[in-house]
Amino acid sequence: MTNAASMREEAETLAVRALGFVAADPELLPRFLAITGIEAHSIRKAAQEPGFLAGVLQFILAHEPTLLRFAEETGTPPAAVGKALRALPLGNDDHERST
Repeated sequence: MTNAASMREEAETLAVRALGFVAADPELLPRFLAITGIEAHSIRKAAQEPGFLAGVLQFILAHEPTLLRFAEETGTPPAAVGKALRALPLGNDDHERST
């Protein structure tokens, strides 16, 4: 069984690949920057913030054609993206639940 630290490391690796995928696409990158409000020169700094990598995966998941293209180009099962999201800080929906 995979432990939580290993799952998080795998999720971070997938999210970094997703960021590379977005950054390399001349149509996706401007959309990602516009949605997040991050400036291109600030991506490295923003990537160190908690929740940034989860945000990258949320961006991929929010548009099915993008998800499917990412999955195909990287050999990643689409369901693995959602699973990775849940393993990252701020990647679950617990903040939406009231107590």
